[in-house]
Amino acid sequence: MGARAVSGFDWRPMREQDIDGVVAVAAACFPEHFEARACFEERLALFPQGCFTLASGAEVKGYCIAYPWPDGAVPPLNSALGAVPEAREAFYLHDLALHPDMRGEGHARPIVERVEADLGEMGARRIALVSVNDTAAFWQGMGFEPVAPDEALTRKLASYGPDARYMVREV
Repeated sequence: MGARAVSGFDWRPMREQDIDGVVAVAAACFPEHFEARACFEERLALFPQGCFTLASGAEVKGYCIAYPWPDGAVPPLNSALGAVPEAREAFYLHDLALHPDMRGEGHARPIVERVEADLGEMGARRIALVSVNDTAAFWQGMGFEPVAPDEALTRKLASYGPDARYMVREV
């Protein structure tokens, strides 16, 4: 069952047939952070229980992807993961993207809360993400706090842009 917002679009588990819509939303939201279709396909295949779309019928206007990932690590952009760790204490929120015409309608909080609840049931103790496009304040409003990066993480964050911030939310 999806989280309903006023627009008629619901959050639901991502399906293979959603990938074209996910790629289109990603292109609209993250033009400076390109990721190929294969990245989204792989994440859905590796950890489908962490993949959601904001959809109405076949129309996709948003997506959220999270998967197990080591604390303090950031997966490289536009790269295959190969596998996700068996450990389920730390998760990485890869993306939460809403098409620009869907923003401000209350769609973000329901999926962040759903992901936190679902991952918590799997044993998650924390969820991390990289804030880009000057969204750190948005993520702080969602309960994520910035973490001072070490040298290695600072180098990885550089590929995400000058305003990239590593942030964590305790579950």
